[in-house]
Amino acid sequence: ARYALQGAGTQTAGLAFGGTPPISTATEEYGGTSWTAGNAMNTARRYFAGFGIQTAAIAAGSGPPAIATVESYDGTNWTAVNSMNTARGALGGAGTADAGVVFGGSTSAPGTGLTATETWDGTNWSTSPASLATGRYILGGAGTQASAVAFGGRNAPTTFLNATEEW
Repeated sequence: ARYALQGAGTQTAGLAFGGTPPISTATEEYGGTSWTAGNAMNTARRYFAGFGIQTAAIAAGSGPPAIATVESYDGTNWTAVNSMNTARGALGGAGTADAGVVFGGSTSAPGTGLTATETWDGTNWSTSPASLATGRYILGGAGTQASAVAFGGRNAPTTFLNATEEW
């Protein structure tokens, strides 16, 4: 049992990874009827961004404390790849292992929400000139790099948001 984890994939080929308590490196694969343990991530993560499919996923950031490290999953193993430009946790993300986007998050806890957005091309992260209109952390994200949504979250320790933004 854990929370603050991420997932990727489809209804019959899912992936769950990371989470807490305690902060976890666990990976589990879902085949449509049952869960199977997969190989562990290199870095324990909670409150991070995850996106992709069961055989090609990305885990980016974590917090607290905020980190910039990123890992790629190939269906068997996690491999460290290039780090994000901004260390952060509690961020949202969307896309595929070759074309992703992360947004928002926080550099500390309790946090103040960030507006920063970065895109992933499968090799490198680029800071985007387009940012969230409202800084936020512990938010959700869905979609593709070309058409994503950021929803919910907090922009201060006691302020919850019901806003949705399109990318």
